[in-house]
Amino acid sequence: MSTAPLPVLLAAAALALTAVPARAGAPQQDAKDDGPPARYVLGLSLASVPEYEGARRRDLKLRPVWAARIGRLRLATGGGSALLGFGREGAGAGASTALIEGERLRVGVSLSLDGGRDSGGDAGTTRGLPDVRRTLRAKLYASYSLARDWTVGAAVSQDVLGRQGGLTMSLDTGWRFFRSETTEWSAGIGVSAANAQNLRSYFGVPDSAVAASGKPAYRPGAGLRDVHAGLGVRHALSRHWFVFGGVGTSRLLGPAARSPLVERPGGMSAAVGVAWRN
Repeated sequence: MSTAPLPVLLAAAALALTAVPARAGAPQQDAKDDGPPARYVLGLSLASVPEYEGARRRDLKLRPVWAARIGRLRLATGGGSALLGFGREGAGAGASTALIEGERLRVGVSLSLDGGRDSGGDAGTTRGLPDVRRTLRAKLYASYSLARDWTVGAAVSQDVLGRQGGLTMSLDTGWRFFRSETTEWSAGIGVSAANAQNLRSYFGVPDSAVAASGKPAYRPGAGLRDVHAGLGVRHALSRHWFVFGGVGTSRLLGPAARSPLVERPGGMSAAVGVAWRN
């Protein structure tokens, strides 16, 4: 487990990465920017994140980061899609493809694995509650470029295996506010909502689990889930190697924030990493 100041330390490291002198190359751009996109990227990131949404305790995780573009098919981990550029469209993790790819409007679909929640594995707060099973999520996403470096997007994601994952929705905007030959800075802000099934799975306490969990019964309805914001940076070390980092913050809203499982409605995450692209 990490300590509370660790996100600040990782954020400082991310900022320091931009001071490393680059020998050649430029940060990865979007597919529409400067010619053909990279076909794949491989890397590692070190991230400090809350143990679960609303948790006080934190986890320090070393994660693989990868993404590949094969024709119209895109495959990626959560962080990898951003490194190849199509994360700005809302594709996110998993397998995705574009249905509409215009100068400004992009629409696509994706399939991704949802890890669910191992309730007994957390530090007591969710112990005694039903596990949220792993499932497959289908997502419809769309983005619209207001300007070269300013994008708004929306997405709807549904558990397609009926494993209590429910439906989530999000509305986000992203801004790439600095770009040089070697360095790129971007920022984003957004809000998410969910149906009753999703919120009950992750924030609810069913009557059958009151005794085992020690928490009062709670059955949230549909509503807002959170508001979130982030800041990211990429810096080229050479033609193939680059470093990246970011910090993010979020705050639970509505039925999610009122859950008896929530220890801290506001959370912060941070990550730094290194990757190679072809």
